[in-house]
Amino acid sequence: MSMQKVVERILSDATLEAQKTVEDAKTRAETIVADASLRAEKRRVEVETETRAQVENILEKRASDARLESSKILLREKRKTVDGVYALALARLVALEKEDCMRLTARLLENYAEENDEIFLAENFKYAKDLERLPIVEKKKLKIAEKRLQIEGGMRLVGKTSDKDLSYLALISADKDEYQASLARELFR
Repeated sequence: MSMQKVVERILSDATLEAQKTVEDAKTRAETIVADASLRAEKRRVEVETETRAQVENILEKRASDARLESSKILLREKRKTVDGVYALALARLVALEKEDCMRLTARLLENYAEENDEIFLAENFKYAKDLERLPIVEKKKLKIAEKRLQIEGGMRLVGKTSDKDLSYLALISADKDEYQASLARELFR
């Protein structure tokens, strides 16, 4: 073989080898790009799923917080309403007409006063003279103190064994402790 043919053969083999190397490199590159694209798509789907879950979690937490805050506001307003009812009841007790006031006072003294108790009236108690004439006062030998107290209507009984707060505020508070739940149920069905 001539030198020329040997050189041509070497060049031809080299060209074929180079083409094969280039094709192999292209195939590997396409495979690498395809794998990278697959991994990127898989990661994108994972990130989207994680992001959606985080968004849903945040939205649920915010919704839960909003429901809780709404419940707090509603409860606060319900309490204000119930407190308003009791404030109105207190105002009406303080403003009782003489007959009703004497009937209530007589019943309170009958139920709570002990013999020889001293009655301390509220500063705003309007019917002290009428109170002195109640039969229960004489029957239980009750004394009416000259000193008036800064309480919301009603009176306090001071006795040898115990003192009793029969101010209208104390009566309203006792009623509230016992009945506010049922009152709230009735008001807010």
